[in-house]
Amino acid sequence: MDVIELENVVKTYRIGEVETRALDGVSLSIGAREFTALVGPSGSGKTTLLQLMGCLDQPDSGAIRINGEDVTRFKANQRADLRREKIGFIFQFFALIPVLDAYENVELPLLLSGVGAKERRARVTELLDAVGLAGRTHHRPDQMSGGEQQRVAIARALAPRPLMVLADEPTANLDTANGHQAMEIMQRLNEQLGTAFVFATHDPRVMSFARRVVRLRDGKIVDESNGG
Repeated sequence: MDVIELENVVKTYRIGEVETRALDGVSLSIGAREFTALVGPSGSGKTTLLQLMGCLDQPDSGAIRINGEDVTRFKANQRADLRREKIGFIFQFFALIPVLDAYENVELPLLLSGVGAKERRARVTELLDAVGLAGRTHHRPDQMSGGEQQRVAIARALAPRPLMVLADEPTANLDTANGHQAMEIMQRLNEQLGTAFVFATHDPRVMSFARRVVRLRDGKIVDESNGG
């Protein structure tokens, strides 16, 4: 079964008298274990598409099914539960909580989901080790490099064992070496855990890692190819 399926999705934004159709009849399916890049120029619709996939916004029309359920029919609290349990997010600016250390940042979504202490400890320890931060467990974000902060964010996104991880420009604030390392880590965890990853990106580095590249222009999917 597909992790997520979008069918003829339309999203329009209105600012004053100006109306912009950000997505214009987009249909797309993402299966388990996929490592997919959404690419296109600014204004192509890729970030809007990622937001709709993450249940952070609602389409004007069309259907979005996650694990077979039409989430466009969900109430706000149901969408919030779905995001917490089934979807991991990685952001351009890391979005770590500054007063929490690496361990606590990764642990937070598990606390919010009511995961028991023993299971939390096992998952957090395993993930921080997997992203190469076993020795930085008690460092706060301001004590870590940008690359280390992004690795904490990767671990946090995977802590709830989501169906998919959505990443918006995940290398934009990293230098070449750290960007490459972050992509290698995500690719390895995708293969090990079977979690689907979807990236919105301008970065050729990300595209080179993707096994599938979906190109958007003016709110439409215009091309699709194998990545790598």
